[in-house]
Order: sequence, then structure tokens, then C-alpha cells
Amino acid sequence: MKSSSRNPRRDFLKTSLFVGGSFLLFPGSIYACQNREQIDYPSYVKLEREGILAKRVEEAYAIYEECRLCPRECGVNRIKGEKGFCRAPAGLKIYSANPHYGEERSLVGKGGSGTIFFSHCNLRCVFCQNWSISHEGHGKKIKETDLAGTMLYLQKIGCHNINVVTPTHIMPSILRALRIACQKGLRIPLVYNTSGYERVEMIKVLDGIADIYLPDMKFMNSRMAEKYSGGAADYPDATKKAVIEMNRQVGEHVTDKRGIAVRGLMIRHLVMPNRVSGALEFAKWVSENLSQTTYVNIMKQYRVEYKAFDYPAIWRRITVREYLEAMEWAESYGLTNLDPDSVKAMEIYRSREQRAGS
Repeated sequence: MKSSSRNPRRDFLKTSLFVGGSFLLFPGSIYACQNREQIDYPSYVKLEREGILAKRVEEAYAIYEECRLCPRECGVNRIKGEKGFCRAPAGLKIYSANPHYGEERSLVGKGGSGTIFFSHCNLRCVFCQNWSISHEGHGKKIKETDLAGTMLYLQKIGCHNINVVTPTHIMPSILRALRIACQKGLRIPLVYNTSGYERVEMIKVLDGIADIYLPDMKFMNSRMAEKYSGGAADYPDATKKAVIEMNRQVGEHVTDKRGIAVRGLMIRHLVMPNRVSGALEFAKWVSENLSQTTYVNIMKQYRVEYKAFDYPAIWRRITVREYLEAMEWAESYGLTNLDPDSVKAMEIYRSREQRAGS
């Protein structure tokens, strides 16, 4: 068994095709090689055919002029170079893009998830594992045509989806690139991989565009969110509303005959030391507000990163018991569609705990 301390996402970033200042960007002229007649079109293709996608893209892009893309609603004119809390310009900035094998199994399959990491973040947690990207903005500015070409390349090499990571603050630019790629043959699902700190109004813009939503639900308590995530005391409330809208749009997790996700909501909850994340409240909320068959990934890989050492409650790894109690709470509230790797970890930890107590 591999060490539980391994961080697939961080390992991926170290070996990615696009890293820091060493990028290999693929031209927008690359076309998909699949036979279009044999592909189940993702939802954004229908909007493009109906002429809706173009209108949605331009409506979204106009928001940059008085940016209210996220719940912070800074109101700055990013078109003119003004910067809000996220510190991001209006254009695109990418740190890396590559097939990624550290995501959930149904996203990864054999070809990997076509993961694109964007620089900057609208949340900026003190324990961020990717702080050099999210806080410091490491990466390289690119054009929307370049991003479209990258999407097509990821499809061409066999990735099962386009997985946009930390997309909230540059959502309009991503949509414009997606439309360009769609016109040139992009036909794989779009995964909207977000911290969860979203405005419902902006999630509605994505209706019919995002095929799979992959939100975090980091905190269920506003005091914890305020303390550890850039003063975002409204995080729990905003995230709950956004996730309910996501669920309305795409429904529950659906896979094809290969077991590859093609649509649906997949929620992540990272267990933190000393019950900081509120795993009990999380399980209760999902059970009562969504469905007990909602796909939930209870994650165990919390690491002491970035400024977490300055906060005594979170300056250690979680214990086996802390992870087991989070999984037990999920079971007690009847959540039945738990991530397979989470269930496997639970079984291993239970066995380990039983041996230690015997």
C-alpha cells in the first residue's frame, strides 16, 4: 500500500506539461480526432447549436467591467486592470494542464482527467496546498485561443473530460475558450472544479454548460470559514445555495458503461483536525437538503501547508479516529454513494483501529 501522506495533486503539479514559466501551449488550430457521430455530445454543444452559448459568453464577459463573479462582489473593473480580492486580471493565467490521475476514479478512468490549473483564487485559505498558484499567482498569461487549443489537445490524447480547477474568478474567459474549442470539435464533458465559494447567479450562467460540478464544501461554520479562508464568513451559506443550484442543473452522478462520469454533482469535504471543517454538520446537511445518494468524497489528505502552522487548531494532520468519525457520520445520515477510495480507506483504518485495541 502506498503511503497515506502522498498528495496526488501536488505530485501532478510537479510533473505537469505546463509548469511555472515552462509552458508548452498547443495552438488553437488543433482539431479533435474522434468520429463526432459516435459521441454523446456534452450539454454545451446543444447551447452552441441553439445560439445560446454565444449570448451566455458575452453576458458573462461583461461582468468583468464591475466584477461580481464571486460572493465577495468587489465591483472592480478588471477590463481596465483593476484587481479585487483574487488579485487576478481579466485575462487567463494558467499554471499547468495535463492528464491527471489523482482525481476521483470516475473522472480519471484510463485516459486521465484533463485538468487545467488556473492561477489566483477568490478564497485563499491559510492552509492551501497550492498556495504558490492560488495566493502568489504563479503561472503564465495566455490567450483564450490558446486555452481552446489546450482543451482540444487534452481531448485528442484521450482525457475523459476538461477539468477546470479554481475557475470562479475567470469563468467568462473559460467560457469564451470553451466555445472556440466546441466549434473546433470539443466533445467531452466540462468539469467545474470549484472551492464552492460561488454566487448562485453565476452558477445559473453555467446552466447547460457545465456537465459535472465538483465543489468543495470546506466549512459548515461561518466562524471557521472567516478565520481560515480570507474572512469569508458567508462561505457556508453561499456554498449551500450554490450546491443546491448545481444539483438542480445536473442532478446526481451519472457514468457511462465504462464507469466514466458524464454528468452530475460530486461533492468533496476535506476532514480537518479538531472538527474544524464540520463533517457532522456536512453529512446532515447533504442528507436533508440534497439526496442520500449524492456522490460524496470524504477526503483524508489534509496537510499542514502554507500558513497553517500559525493556527494551533490546524497545525497537525488528522488522526485515524477523526477520519473514521467523519465517515461514520456520513453513514449514520444514510449517505450511500460515498467515494470508493474513501470507503476503502475507512475499512483499512477500522481494521487498524481494531488491531490496536485488541
